[in-house]
Amino acid sequence: MIYLIAFATLCSTLLGGYFALRLRDRLHLILGFSAGAVVGVAFFDLMPEALELAVNTATETTFAIMALGFGLYLLLDRLIVLHHDHNGERHLHAARGVWSAGTLSFHSMLDGIGVGLAFQASPAIGLIVAAAVLAHDFSDGINTVNAILKNGGSRRAAFKWLCVDALAPVAGIILGSAFAVSETQLAGLLALFAGFFLYIGASDLLPESHHAHPMRWTTVATILGMLFIYVIISLAH
Repeated sequence: MIYLIAFATLCSTLLGGYFALRLRDRLHLILGFSAGAVVGVAFFDLMPEALELAVNTATETTFAIMALGFGLYLLLDRLIVLHHDHNGERHLHAARGVWSAGTLSFHSMLDGIGVGLAFQASPAIGLIVAAAVLAHDFSDGINTVNAILKNGGSRRAAFKWLCVDALAPVAGIILGSAFAVSETQLAGLLALFAGFFLYIGASDLLPESHHAHPMRWTTVATILGMLFIYVIISLAH
Protein backbone atom coordinates (compact mmCIF):
# COMPACT_ATOMS: atom_id res chain seq x y z
CA MET A 1 0.00 0.00 0.00
CA ILE A 2 2.71 2.48 0.98
CA TYR A 3 4.59 1.92 -2.28
CA LEU A 4 1.41 2.63 -4.23
CA ILE A 5 1.01 5.89 -2.33
CA ALA A 6 4.64 6.76 -3.08
CA PHE A 7 3.94 6.30 -6.80
CA ALA A 8 0.76 8.39 -6.46
CA THR A 9 2.71 11.28 -4.90
CA LEU A 10 5.13 11.22 -7.83
CA CYS A 11 2.26 11.33 -10.34
CA SER A 12 0.45 14.10 -8.43
CA THR A 13 3.53 16.34 -8.45
CA LEU A 14 4.21 15.74 -12.14
CA LEU A 15 0.58 16.47 -12.98
CA GLY A 16 0.70 19.80 -11.16
CA GLY A 17 3.93 20.76 -12.93
CA TYR A 18 2.54 19.76 -16.32
CA PHE A 19 -0.48 21.96 -15.65
CA ALA A 20 1.81 24.92 -14.90
CA LEU A 21 3.96 24.32 -18.00
CA ARG A 22 0.99 24.04 -20.35
CA LEU A 23 -0.60 27.27 -19.10
CA ARG A 24 2.50 29.44 -19.05
CA ASP A 25 0.65 32.25 -20.87
CA ARG A 26 -1.65 32.40 -17.84
CA LEU A 27 1.28 32.40 -15.46
CA HIS A 28 0.08 35.41 -13.46
CA LEU A 29 -3.14 33.56 -12.59
CA ILE A 30 -1.25 30.39 -11.70
CA LEU A 31 1.16 32.44 -9.60
CA GLY A 32 -1.79 33.97 -7.77
CA PHE A 33 -3.24 30.51 -7.14
CA SER A 34 0.18 29.25 -6.05
CA ALA A 35 0.59 32.12 -3.60
CA GLY A 36 -2.74 31.27 -2.01
CA ALA A 37 -1.87 27.56 -1.94
CA VAL A 38 1.53 28.13 -0.32
CA VAL A 39 0.12 30.46 2.34
CA GLY A 40 -2.79 28.05 2.82
CA VAL A 41 -0.41 25.14 3.44
CA ALA A 42 1.38 27.24 6.08
CA PHE A 43 -1.81 28.36 7.85
CA PHE A 44 -4.06 25.33 7.50
CA ASP A 45 -1.59 22.44 7.64
CA LEU A 46 1.95 23.19 8.80
CA MET A 47 1.04 25.50 11.70
CA PRO A 48 -1.76 23.34 13.16
CA GLU A 49 0.31 20.16 12.81
CA ALA A 50 3.31 21.81 14.47
CA LEU A 51 1.19 23.03 17.38
CA GLU A 52 -0.50 19.64 17.74
CA LEU A 53 2.79 17.76 17.80
CA ALA A 54 4.55 20.21 20.13
CA VAL A 55 2.71 18.94 23.22
CA ASN A 56 5.81 19.28 25.38
CA THR A 57 6.80 22.68 23.98
CA ALA A 58 5.38 26.09 24.84
CA THR A 59 3.13 27.59 22.17
CA GLU A 60 5.27 30.72 22.18
CA THR A 61 8.33 28.62 21.29
CA THR A 62 6.58 27.05 18.32
CA PHE A 63 5.53 30.45 16.98
CA ALA A 64 9.05 31.75 17.59
CA ILE A 65 10.38 28.95 15.35
CA MET A 66 7.85 29.98 12.68
CA ALA A 67 9.09 33.58 12.94
CA LEU A 68 12.66 32.29 12.75
CA GLY A 69 11.82 30.46 9.53
CA PHE A 70 10.35 33.64 8.02
CA GLY A 71 13.32 35.74 9.11
CA LEU A 72 15.86 33.15 7.98
CA TYR A 73 14.33 32.94 4.53
CA LEU A 74 14.22 36.75 4.35
CA LEU A 75 17.91 36.95 5.32
CA LEU A 76 18.97 34.34 2.78
CA ASP A 77 16.94 36.05 0.06
CA ARG A 78 18.59 39.40 0.86
CA LEU A 79 22.04 37.79 0.90
CA ILE A 80 21.42 36.47 -2.60
CA VAL A 81 20.53 40.02 -3.68
CA LEU A 82 23.64 41.50 -2.05
CA HIS A 83 25.93 39.04 -3.84
CA HIS A 84 24.70 40.09 -7.29
CA ASP A 85 25.02 43.53 -8.86
CA HIS A 86 22.66 44.99 -11.47
CA ASN A 87 24.70 43.45 -14.26
CA GLY A 88 24.10 40.04 -12.73
CA GLU A 89 20.34 40.40 -12.52
CA ARG A 90 19.73 37.30 -14.62
CA HIS A 91 21.89 35.21 -12.28
CA LEU A 92 20.11 36.76 -9.31
CA HIS A 93 16.71 35.60 -10.53
CA ALA A 94 18.09 32.17 -11.37
CA ALA A 95 19.51 31.82 -7.84
CA ARG A 96 16.17 32.80 -6.33
CA GLY A 97 14.36 30.29 -8.51
CA VAL A 98 16.71 27.45 -7.57
CA TRP A 99 16.50 28.33 -3.88
CA SER A 100 12.69 28.39 -3.95
CA ALA A 101 12.47 25.14 -5.94
CA GLY A 102 14.97 23.47 -3.61
CA THR A 103 12.98 24.53 -0.55
CA LEU A 104 9.75 23.25 -2.05
CA SER A 105 11.43 19.95 -2.91
CA PHE A 106 12.76 19.58 0.63
CA HIS A 107 9.28 20.27 1.97
CA SER A 108 7.94 17.57 -0.35
CA MET A 109 10.45 15.16 1.16
CA LEU A 110 9.21 16.09 4.63
CA ASP A 111 5.68 15.40 3.41
CA GLY A 112 6.83 11.92 2.41
CA ILE A 113 8.54 11.40 5.76
CA GLY A 114 5.25 12.35 7.41
CA VAL A 115 3.43 9.68 5.41
CA GLY A 116 6.01 7.05 6.35
CA LEU A 117 5.83 7.95 10.04
CA ALA A 118 2.02 8.07 9.96
CA PHE A 119 1.84 4.53 8.61
CA GLN A 120 4.09 3.44 11.46
CA ALA A 121 1.40 4.71 13.83
CA SER A 122 -1.52 3.04 12.01
CA PRO A 123 -2.77 2.43 8.45
CA ALA A 124 -5.81 4.68 9.08
CA ILE A 125 -3.69 7.65 10.13
CA GLY A 126 -1.33 6.96 7.24
CA LEU A 127 -4.15 7.16 4.70
CA ILE A 128 -5.43 10.46 6.12
CA VAL A 129 -1.97 12.01 5.97
CA ALA A 130 -1.41 10.59 2.48
CA ALA A 131 -4.64 12.19 1.19
CA ALA A 132 -3.44 15.61 2.34
CA VAL A 133 0.06 15.05 0.95
CA LEU A 134 -1.31 14.11 -2.48
CA ALA A 135 -3.14 17.44 -2.65
CA HIS A 136 -0.02 19.28 -1.46
CA ASP A 137 2.12 17.55 -4.05
CA PHE A 138 -0.13 18.75 -6.87
CA SER A 139 0.24 22.35 -5.73
CA ASP A 140 3.96 21.77 -5.04
CA GLY A 141 4.40 20.71 -8.66
CA ILE A 142 2.77 23.95 -9.80
CA ASN A 143 4.79 26.01 -7.33
CA THR A 144 8.12 24.41 -8.27
CA VAL A 145 7.63 25.06 -11.98
CA ASN A 146 6.49 28.62 -11.25
CA ALA A 147 9.52 29.28 -9.03
CA ILE A 148 11.82 28.57 -11.97
CA LEU A 149 9.77 30.16 -14.77
CA LYS A 150 9.00 33.42 -12.98
CA ASN A 151 12.70 33.93 -12.28
CA GLY A 152 13.67 33.63 -15.95
CA GLY A 153 14.43 29.92 -15.99
CA SER A 154 13.81 27.76 -19.05
CA ARG A 155 11.10 25.14 -19.42
CA ARG A 156 13.86 22.52 -19.42
CA ALA A 157 15.18 23.75 -16.07
CA ALA A 158 11.64 23.85 -14.71
CA PHE A 159 11.07 20.25 -15.81
CA LYS A 160 14.33 19.11 -14.17
CA TRP A 161 13.32 20.66 -10.86
CA LEU A 162 9.84 19.22 -11.27
CA CYS A 163 11.40 15.75 -11.47
CA VAL A 164 13.43 16.47 -8.33
CA ASP A 165 10.28 17.60 -6.53
CA ALA A 166 8.36 14.54 -7.76
CA LEU A 167 11.01 12.14 -6.44
CA ALA A 168 11.38 13.98 -3.11
CA PRO A 169 8.21 12.61 -1.42
CA VAL A 170 9.07 9.11 -2.62
CA ALA A 171 12.46 9.41 -0.91
CA GLY A 172 10.72 10.84 2.15
CA ILE A 173 8.29 7.92 2.38
CA ILE A 174 11.21 5.47 2.24
CA LEU A 175 13.08 7.41 4.94
CA GLY A 176 9.98 7.81 7.09
CA SER A 177 9.36 4.08 6.97
CA ALA A 178 12.97 3.30 7.92
CA PHE A 179 13.44 5.37 11.10
CA ALA A 180 11.47 7.25 13.73
CA VAL A 181 11.60 10.98 14.48
CA SER A 182 10.41 12.41 17.77
CA GLU A 183 7.24 14.47 17.73
CA THR A 184 9.13 17.45 19.13
CA GLN A 185 11.70 17.36 16.32
CA LEU A 186 9.01 17.01 13.65
CA ALA A 187 7.02 19.87 15.19
CA GLY A 188 10.09 22.11 14.99
CA LEU A 189 10.67 21.26 11.33
CA LEU A 190 7.04 21.91 10.44
CA ALA A 191 7.07 25.26 12.27
CA LEU A 192 10.27 26.29 10.50
CA PHE A 193 8.82 25.48 7.10
CA ALA A 194 5.60 27.32 7.96
CA GLY A 195 7.75 30.45 8.24
CA PHE A 196 9.51 29.63 4.96
CA PHE A 197 6.22 29.22 3.13
CA LEU A 198 4.70 32.41 4.50
CA TYR A 199 7.66 34.32 3.09
CA ILE A 200 7.55 32.54 -0.29
CA GLY A 201 3.82 33.13 -0.69
CA ALA A 202 3.47 36.65 0.70
CA SER A 203 6.80 38.21 -0.33
CA ASP A 204 7.63 36.41 -3.56
CA LEU A 205 4.77 34.72 -5.40
CA LEU A 206 1.98 37.14 -4.50
CA PRO A 207 3.70 40.41 -5.56
CA GLU A 208 4.91 38.76 -8.76
CA SER A 209 1.41 37.59 -9.65
CA HIS A 210 0.09 41.18 -9.39
CA HIS A 211 2.95 42.74 -11.35
CA ALA A 212 1.68 44.39 -14.56
CA HIS A 213 -1.55 42.37 -14.50
CA PRO A 214 -5.15 43.13 -13.53
CA MET A 215 -5.47 42.62 -9.79
CA ARG A 216 -9.08 41.41 -9.86
CA TRP A 217 -8.49 37.96 -11.32
CA THR A 218 -5.13 37.38 -9.66
CA THR A 219 -6.75 38.19 -6.32
CA VAL A 220 -9.57 35.75 -7.06
CA ALA A 221 -6.98 33.12 -7.99
CA THR A 222 -5.13 33.68 -4.70
CA ILE A 223 -8.30 33.26 -2.66
CA LEU A 224 -9.17 30.13 -4.63
CA GLY A 225 -5.71 28.74 -3.88
CA MET A 226 -6.23 29.21 -0.16
CA LEU A 227 -9.74 27.75 -0.30
CA PHE A 228 -8.49 24.76 -2.28
CA ILE A 229 -5.93 23.87 0.40
CA TYR A 230 -8.44 24.52 3.20
CA VAL A 231 -11.04 22.21 1.66
CA ILE A 232 -8.50 19.46 0.96
CA ILE A 233 -7.12 19.60 4.50
CA SER A 234 -10.62 19.63 5.99
CA LEU A 235 -11.70 16.62 3.94
CA ALA A 236 -8.49 14.77 4.76
CA HIS A 237 -9.06 15.26 8.49
